[in-house]
Amino acid sequence: MEKMMDIENQRFVTNSYHCWLQYRKIENANQYSDIPSSIGVAGNTAIIDSAARELQYALKSMLDVDSTVQPYTSNESSIVLGTYESVNLNNYGISPKLFDDLNEEGYLLKTTEDNRQVLLIGKTDRGALYAAFHFLRILQQEESLLGLEIVEAPKNQLRMMNQWDNMNGSIERGYSGKSIFFNGNDFSKDVTRIKDYARLLSSVGVNAISINNVNVWDVETKLLTEEFLPKVKEVANILRSYGITTYLSINYASPIELGNLPTADPLDKEVGKWWARKAEEIYSYIPDFGGFVVKADSEGRPGPFTYGRGHVEGANVLARALQPFNGKVVWRCFVYNCLQDWRDRKTDRARAAYDNFKPLDGRFLDNVILQIKNGPMDFQVREPISPLVGAMKETNQVVEFQIAQEYTGQQKDVCYLVPQWKEVLDFDTYSDGEGSTVKSIVDGSRYNYSHSGIAAVSNIGNDINWTGNTLAQANLYGFGRLTWNPDLSTETITNEWIQFTFGSDPTVAGAVEDILLQSWRTYENYTAPLGVGWMVNPDHHYGPNVEGYEYSKWGTYHFADRDGIGVDRTIETGTGYAGQYFGSNAERYNSLEDCPDELLLFFHHVPYSHKLHSGVTVIQHIYNTHFQGVEEVETFIKSWNELEGKVENWVFENVKERLQLQLENAKEWRDRINTYFYRKSGIADEKNRTIY
Repeated sequence: MEKMMDIENQRFVTNSYHCWLQYRKIENANQYSDIPSSIGVAGNTAIIDSAARELQYALKSMLDVDSTVQPYTSNESSIVLGTYESVNLNNYGISPKLFDDLNEEGYLLKTTEDNRQVLLIGKTDRGALYAAFHFLRILQQEESLLGLEIVEAPKNQLRMMNQWDNMNGSIERGYSGKSIFFNGNDFSKDVTRIKDYARLLSSVGVNAISINNVNVWDVETKLLTEEFLPKVKEVANILRSYGITTYLSINYASPIELGNLPTADPLDKEVGKWWARKAEEIYSYIPDFGGFVVKADSEGRPGPFTYGRGHVEGANVLARALQPFNGKVVWRCFVYNCLQDWRDRKTDRARAAYDNFKPLDGRFLDNVILQIKNGPMDFQVREPISPLVGAMKETNQVVEFQIAQEYTGQQKDVCYLVPQWKEVLDFDTYSDGEGSTVKSIVDGSRYNYSHSGIAAVSNIGNDINWTGNTLAQANLYGFGRLTWNPDLSTETITNEWIQFTFGSDPTVAGAVEDILLQSWRTYENYTAPLGVGWMVNPDHHYGPNVEGYEYSKWGTYHFADRDGIGVDRTIETGTGYAGQYFGSNAERYNSLEDCPDELLLFFHHVPYSHKLHSGVTVIQHIYNTHFQGVEEVETFIKSWNELEGKVENWVFENVKERLQLQLENAKEWRDRINTYFYRKSGIADEKNRTIY
């Protein structure tokens, strides 16, 4: 208990608690001496107030400037904060028409010709808030303000965080402590961390959040009742002040559980009326409530299939209830039969989302958004892009990532996922010919979706540093920045986070950058070769268990036998999954000769002696990469240890401990995987390394 209290008392003094909003003191502050100390506020909204407070706090921290906040006047304010309608832009020679082509969250960030004023002008108050955070990023990077003029807007409309928090305080797939929202089957009484989380999310452009787990149990079902709606309102008020819209995950059986109806059949008139009344009640508390996130008919969760209905009927009854309030239904496409017999090679979980939803294109109401996992399986370290992305040209879509590292090291192991997400977003689906990238689909431009964007499963909890492993903060930061602008390079995002978190010491920056940028490939090296996944311990999904997936009674996902390994997903002899892709992607994946090495075993069953494009056999690749992965983690440890005294001691010890855990994990993976496939194949390692 004493140790826990010590940790809690440290949370406000350790830099790691503040993540990338540390606002370190700028040694060369003279370069910003022309910034006087007044913030002129045009407008009176909670969001504008949040922006002004952030500016005050950051300027004091970085420049030791005690700024005042006052009503805007054109000549007296050094920083002008407001919307284009509340500021007289003609005074600065700016035409309001500049904002015509910007979306509602866009902004202008500009210094005046005499460089004595900084204009932070949003199309709306949200835009002004984002302009303020952008301005503070510039100061954190110690960039010049001379002649500054930036016009920017987010590329994606919905930039959403999914909390998998339960009301008992636990977090499903949570690796960073307990929930900051809930405790003891109630809301947390400490809202400080909720406010600070809102600041972190807003600073990188996240604009929506569902605060409870997609698996909605008995207590969470009651979030829709008058017992808890006033408390949801309190949280929504905090989030709203940082431009974040609140959603709730719902139990599809709520009409039965809460309304005492005998059914939740979406075509039952009384069910439709119940949802309509419930929506009206929710909006009486939260007028800007975002809507519902729904996981239905998957992994034992209730849904319309119970009543012989489908996804269209299931989603549309909710959408109709929300329509009068401009609410949305985010309907998750993670739907599969977890009791399938995997021994039948024609049965393929990877096909499930496409098979379930592709025939339904154009039948959902316009305020329904399908949420599609980035891959067809479940956030594996390597899997192809879901073929459903772009396949439904008349149905709103968001792609879903998992910041929480469920299958990628659980925030014990370093695994920086921004390179993976970049690869996903840049992938050309060919759904509308060449250039039909995932990012052009989910930003709505390719098919003119009315609602679209990117969502992700959060990785935060109430640990001092929010993410368990301090380096895992980079995934949270990177998700927000990449969702705001998918064209940002991995290197740009990485260097921003490192500088804001660790400062500008080139030794520290170089070491951390090297670790982060190598870490995804390293994790893949010692875990999942050539697109094979799921070789993890059941239930908790950490550590190797070659035949240990939950539903292993139905066989494995890798179909290894004495002659070969891999899943035949070809059109001719396999599950046909490769045929769900468009054009050249289908041809490439279906072809043994053309399939990329990193996905070979996802699409093909091959002999262990099959030669990869690299010239190495499959079995030798397995041996090589698993030894290599361990060696790379050892290099991470050596690099990190050299930073002792150069980074905050708490952070140094935290990452040092996690890297040691990662090394142990990597060695276990190496030994178990190599031994399994040596015994299975009977083929020795060409390099004569020890395999037990």
